[in-house]
Amino acid sequence: MSPPIEDYALTSDLETAAMIGRGGSVDWLCLPRFDSPACLAGLLGTADNGFWRVAPVGGGLCARRAYRPDTLVLDTVWETATGTVRVTDFMPPRAQLPCLVRVVEGLSGAVDVRSELRLRFHQGRVVPWVRDLGRCTVAVAGPDAVWLGTDGSVRAGPGEDATVWDFTVPAGRRVALTLAWSPSHRPAPPAPLSVPGETALKETVDYWRRWVAQCRYRGPWREAVVRSLITLKALTYAPTGGIVAAPTTSLPGRIGGDRNFDHRYCWLRDSTLTLSCLLRSGYREEATAWLDWLVRAVAGDPGDLQTVYGVAGQRLLPETEAPWLTGYEGSQPVRFGNSAVGQFQLDVYGEVLDTLFLSLRAGIALPAHVWDLVQALMGFLQRHWREPDQGLWQIRGERRQFVHSKVMAWVAADRALRMGRLLARNGSSGEWRAMRQEIARQVCREGWDPAQGSFVQCYDSRALDASALLIPRLGFLPAYDERVRGTVRAMARLGHGGFLRRYTPDGSDGTFVACSLWYADALAATGHPGEAREAFERVLAVRNDVGLLAERWDADAGRQLGNAPQASSHIALVETAFALSERGAAVQAPAAPVRREEPA
Repeated sequence: MSPPIEDYALTSDLETAAMIGRGGSVDWLCLPRFDSPACLAGLLGTADNGFWRVAPVGGGLCARRAYRPDTLVLDTVWETATGTVRVTDFMPPRAQLPCLVRVVEGLSGAVDVRSELRLRFHQGRVVPWVRDLGRCTVAVAGPDAVWLGTDGSVRAGPGEDATVWDFTVPAGRRVALTLAWSPSHRPAPPAPLSVPGETALKETVDYWRRWVAQCRYRGPWREAVVRSLITLKALTYAPTGGIVAAPTTSLPGRIGGDRNFDHRYCWLRDSTLTLSCLLRSGYREEATAWLDWLVRAVAGDPGDLQTVYGVAGQRLLPETEAPWLTGYEGSQPVRFGNSAVGQFQLDVYGEVLDTLFLSLRAGIALPAHVWDLVQALMGFLQRHWREPDQGLWQIRGERRQFVHSKVMAWVAADRALRMGRLLARNGSSGEWRAMRQEIARQVCREGWDPAQGSFVQCYDSRALDASALLIPRLGFLPAYDERVRGTVRAMARLGHGGFLRRYTPDGSDGTFVACSLWYADALAATGHPGEAREAFERVLAVRNDVGLLAERWDADAGRQLGNAPQASSHIALVETAFALSERGAAVQAPAAPVRREEPA
């Protein structure tokens, strides 16, 4: 049985990430990038698909663990019959080649510790050639080489298709183990193996604390906001500024289900919220890098605008399946790549133009050709906004007239007009204004269900969709509009266990974390700060022990589901914390009771 998704903590060097369980096992690691083939893939299969465990010889779950304050450095402590030992895991922000460092320190008594590394290259499938070079080993398969070195005295232990090192750690002794990747054609050990573990640890702690010191949030939920911002930074591919949706693939939205997708890429659907989150938190450099990635990625024919791109902006992300991996708790198929690149989604045009407008308003320097990009995107949208699409949730089926997609087409026209005013470029303003007006009328006529008193998911449907909660945030209608208030009331019908599903009916069992946070934001905007705070703090309560959130929450089983940690969940957490603090929900008592359908 796989450990629960919430058992995993994250560490990252801002180019890739490792997932570490409470038993001390790294069960997921892609090298050298987020989207590279995994060399440790036990998370999606069995131990035979790769892991690296560092723990007391007796094994078992740790007694406690926590990130060091304001860092991505993880301390895991075991208490055994013979003593107490701590393993400190971190990935130094990359200077040259990626490495994962695990510092083992005796706190009391003396503990026998075992390091067991079973590498399996190419998505947990290929057994490498392993050579023992004394105080380091090297595993080679095709273009990849992974080196494991130590600064302490170890002895070879029993191992089958694995590198096993045993050592005893008395109180006060430290042993650093460093795993580093390099291209296999390089004959010498990579430079990270020569850096003392203590030096790398101090530099990594200092890096994260300097970065966190820039955070502007000073509200009551600072710890949660800081942890979410660190997580968002950890999911950033530093060379380009792209931010992956998650560092994992195929963690299921429903145990045993087949909605298992690869999230190690960058989605446009979150671009505006990402930029807003970074700017209001004080991270202008990261916001600028994200904008630069966005502008490069979408360059070209506006008709070819994709919903998702690679970390370097690449467009081809062919989706394949890995039948040799049994899947997380048997959830198959395991997928690598993402076929959503071929979907038509109208909402991404609004996302891009909204992001450009927000950047312009914030004073971020835009490329000289940005107005040409605006005109090209709007020219395409004018011709195609009436067409059905696959929508925000990337429905793999027949295209439909999704309300959120039309609202985002309205956003595109609105932001293009606003940018035109700021840049004194008004040549097409009459056409765009007419388009904006036509969309607004159509949405309010075709997307409104008077019987339910709510906006619905798509035209000719009574299904509700949590994306309607974004209407006031996007400026389509003000929060005081009775149609917005009615929609917020109706969205409680999506509730399950105090959290919100995406839509009805949703074929998955889990509720969506981001949707639950949108609900809290909408409650605050419509004058219910007490209820907003309760909804927000319900989400805070289901973070795992180190403050991380997956994509979904299964209220029945009380567990996280989906790829983790999920950028959209943490972005929504930061945005909602700011919104609630600004609207007084952080300090005000609950509003007087009103007639309302509360989430089930």
